[in-house]
Amino acid sequence: MQTNNHKINDYDKVLDATFGEVGTQQRLDAEEKAYTFYTGQIIGDARKKAKMSQAELAERIGSNKSYISRVEHGETEPRISTFFRIMNALGFHISLGMPV
Repeated sequence: MQTNNHKINDYDKVLDATFGEVGTQQRLDAEEKAYTFYTGQIIGDARKKAKMSQAELAERIGSNKSYISRVEHGETEPRISTFFRIMNALGFHISLGMPV
């Protein structure tokens, strides 16, 4: 990763140059990859906090260890139904609601 010794004046320009301008397909693709990676990090951290192996989590959701590994490494993003099963298996309860 390149750095400029903390002399960034406009970080938006850096993001635009690196990932494309906001609204472009290049930027949307980069954001999707970032969200996939972040989702995997959340799942991996939660699994470790629950002191559960990838194989144990996979068994609880009816999947396999390699799938959990791919999710945690940001290589694949779980469908929403699978995400809910994963989080439920880790002891989380997710509720959705409309903003007030």
